[in-house]
Amino acid sequence: MSQQQNISDLEARFRSLSAAEGLGLISELFAGKVVFSTSLGQEDQVITQLIVSQNLPIQIFSLDTGRLFPATLDLLSRTEAKYKTRIKVYYPTTASVEKLVSDIGINGFYESIENRKSCCFVRKVEPLKRALAGNDIWITGLRAEQSANRSEMKRIEWDEANQIIKYNPLMDWTFDQMIAYIHEYKIPYNPLHDQGFVSIGCAPCTRAIMPGEDARAGRWWWEDSKKECGLHSK
Repeated sequence: MSQQQNISDLEARFRSLSAAEGLGLISELFAGKVVFSTSLGQEDQVITQLIVSQNLPIQIFSLDTGRLFPATLDLLSRTEAKYKTRIKVYYPTTASVEKLVSDIGINGFYESIENRKSCCFVRKVEPLKRALAGNDIWITGLRAEQSANRSEMKRIEWDEANQIIKYNPLMDWTFDQMIAYIHEYKIPYNPLHDQGFVSIGCAPCTRAIMPGEDARAGRWWWEDSKKECGLHSK
């Protein structure tokens, strides 16, 4: 069976399943080969709760870029405490960060899209590749509503850059549906969300958005791009 056919079959099989049901089935079909990357955003906090509440054998990991908000790191600690679990943390390599800063400066990512993408690669993309290595399924918290680029993504798709099947269980969830779920199950979330920060990444690259602005407008606000760091490029 071709990879394309395999993806199509999986998409059809998962189309009618809830996020909880889909996570349960994917952990059975690819036992021991399923990982979930959490950035500790609201979507990811929902998925963490779904995984832990069902005691699913899915490894949860996060990327610490070295430039995260203190509130994000505090949320990581609070999440581990609430769910009595350990989230594996991956870091960029020291040598790569030192070379990056030597080449472009400590805040050189403001100077060009090329510099910014170089920073994202060192701090996020390369550590992600290490985290995904040896696995078959990568679970993410992507939702179609988040951006025009993400609206084109499917629930299950092939990630060419990382050579892995990506499963997006919340792809069809609305923002209101997600918030209602967080409140119903008392899921811990980043207090920055209550201050206008919708999509939260590295502190120097994230700002609060104004009413009516796109959800991704607060990321890399100084540039005109698709507002992606390379983790979820098509």
